[in-house]
Amino acid sequence: MSFGELVSIQPNELRFPFELKKQISCSLQLTNQTDHYVAFKVKTTNPKKYCVRPNTGVVLPRSTCDVVVTMQAQREAPPDMQCKDKFLIQSVVTTDGATQKDITPEMFNKDAGNHLEECKLRVMYVSPPQPPSPVAEGSEEGSSPRASLSDIGNAAAFDSVLREDLDSKDKVSEARVAISRLTEEKSSVIQLNNKLQQELELLRTQSSRAGGGIPFLYVVIVGLLGILIGYLIRRT
Repeated sequence: MSFGELVSIQPNELRFPFELKKQISCSLQLTNQTDHYVAFKVKTTNPKKYCVRPNTGVVLPRSTCDVVVTMQAQREAPPDMQCKDKFLIQSVVTTDGATQKDITPEMFNKDAGNHLEECKLRVMYVSPPQPPSPVAEGSEEGSSPRASLSDIGNAAAFDSVLREDLDSKDKVSEARVAISRLTEEKSSVIQLNNKLQQELELLRTQSSRAGGGIPFLYVVIVGLLGILIGYLIRRT
């Protein structure tokens, strides 16, 4: 943005996306920074090449005015895309209520003692937006492009990892079933052991009352059950 006492101008240079045989436009915004009416005039070093609308006008106090600059279609590009064209924007305080019809060439004459403000802008050419990249060779519209070797290798590796993961999950499931079955067997044996302990205690009580001992065979059975229970407990 270019600042002056009377007006500020944005942008501070004219940028045209250059294309052969095509009219191109860009705009300027003039902002009146005073409480007075300000008249302006736009000049260029190459008037046949550009069209400025409006090229003269009045900006109201604390207001803005848009100026459109159109470059005529060019038949050839300049060397290295460099442009030497320049614009000059002159501004001067005018009477309140003035309009574009009230503007005269004498208002922008320095020799007449007018307080004239000038701002110079250069012209720059920029490359136009690039078109989208063409469809890659070998792919057809409406069909998916062929997978590359790296994609195939990645897919095979993924399948291998997936199979290993599924195998691990199957082994975990089998282990859980086995643990559940052993836990149920352990619970059944513990219940049987408790029942036998109760019957043994009952027999001891009856034997003590009758003055006799516990049958040897029963003691052997209880011992074997104790060994079996201990084995099952260690497995779980």
